[in-house]
Amino acid sequence: MAGSCYVMDYRGQFHFAVPPVVLWSRIEQFDQFERWWGWLGSFRTEGEGLREGSVLRGVVAPPLPYRMAVQVELTRCDPGRRLDADVTGDLAGDAHLRLRPDGEGTVTDVEWSLEMLQRPMRWVARVGYPLLRWGHDRVVEATVGSFRSELERLQAPPGP
Repeated sequence: MAGSCYVMDYRGQFHFAVPPVVLWSRIEQFDQFERWWGWLGSFRTEGEGLREGSVLRGVVAPPLPYRMAVQVELTRCDPGRRLDADVTGDLAGDAHLRLRPDGEGTVTDVEWSLEMLQRPMRWVARVGYPLLRWGHDRVVEATVGSFRSELERLQAPPGP
């Protein structure tokens, strides 16, 4: 259903100033997710970290008046390199994360294709897809920005 107004396709690339193994270990800090990302609520996990079969559940609240309950099942995990997931709930599709070394840092490639299943979201998508796209892109920017800030804070030498 790619290309439909009901589907949010995304591809992005981001650089982080830490090696892949450090980035991966930070992503595994599930207990910090709601603190890092204000748009995420009711977050819980089943399974041991970023492992095949682990399930992450939560409610996404973008800067628009709707909420989405999602479940993310990890289908392939190669620590420090690759993560693939199936998404179900109010969104359905697949998501992928690739990490590769870049000097002392990491380049990440992210990609997903997610269909909006809530009836109100589908209605808004028919009449205002650009607004939904805007909300989506703000959530992505906020996620990357806050995660990057957290990594920088953790990497900074302690003050006097």
